[in-house]
Amino acid sequence: MLTATTPAPPVPAAQRRGRGARRRRQDAASYIFLTPWLLGLLGITAIPMLISLYLSFTDYSPLGSLSDANWIGFDNYRRMFTTDPSYWHAVRVTVEFAVIAVPLKLAAALAVALLLNRTFRGIAWFRGLFYLPSLLGGSVALAIVWRSMFNREGAFNSLLSLFGIHGQPWVNDPTFALETLMLLAIWQFGAPMVIFLAGLKQVPTELYEAASVDGAGAWRKFRNITLPMLSPVIFFNLVLETIHGFQGFTSAFVVSGGTGGPVDSTLMYTLDLYIKGFTELDMGYASAMAWVFLVVVGLVTVVLFSTGRFWVHYSDSEAK
Repeated sequence: MLTATTPAPPVPAAQRRGRGARRRRQDAASYIFLTPWLLGLLGITAIPMLISLYLSFTDYSPLGSLSDANWIGFDNYRRMFTTDPSYWHAVRVTVEFAVIAVPLKLAAALAVALLLNRTFRGIAWFRGLFYLPSLLGGSVALAIVWRSMFNREGAFNSLLSLFGIHGQPWVNDPTFALETLMLLAIWQFGAPMVIFLAGLKQVPTELYEAASVDGAGAWRKFRNITLPMLSPVIFFNLVLETIHGFQGFTSAFVVSGGTGGPVDSTLMYTLDLYIKGFTELDMGYASAMAWVFLVVVGLVTVVLFSTGRFWVHYSDSEAK
């Protein structure tokens, strides 16, 4: 049975004007509060990125003005891929660092999170102590301490001498210098550990209870319950730590004295970029390196997201 609908009464013109004025005031307030962020986006991110993109096609020294930049087209990119041996060496060192340090760091973070996912007296202190190294981040002071620890007369060799082991200057040996930087990165597992710990708190205890009833041991519970339920958190940490692994700079700069030594064994990509731009004053070439780095990190992130659908499992409520 069809019923006629009563049309809504027209809104008075004065009321419409009042609503429009109120909406304009709200919009103006929104833009006022957004202004600091917009200024930062333009002045610190967007405009410098556009300038660096332009400089990547020029021969430019930071000692001059932008008007002194000499347009050379794709010469910087051709030099990068064909005639600069230090570039590919820096790529190899960076990939080696990321491929080894990132999985070990995540494994250490997950192992400690499993140990700290308990309730006993003083657990908050233990969690704080394990997170403390990450608060220092990539600080210069921490890198200086790390370099002194792994010198010939450092604390690490003193510890080895207690067991009758003869140490060596680890940071000055090209065979082990990069490994010391990896160890420093792995030691700073606090941030992913906290994220893993938060994820473990969200795993339903009923799943473990049901598995215990079925006779599952600790390993089967970890493999069949913990890992699948934590897969979104593992994926999140993997993406973040992979990007951080490629961006490693401070520790390599401090330990090597800004040279990437010994024998370029710690010449990370970002350190090589810094040397080209601020030591050799070849800012055009350094800008080209920066843009290639941005594209490669973006592609790696896309690959991680594209493969994540094969092993990242979400609950039914999250998937809907």
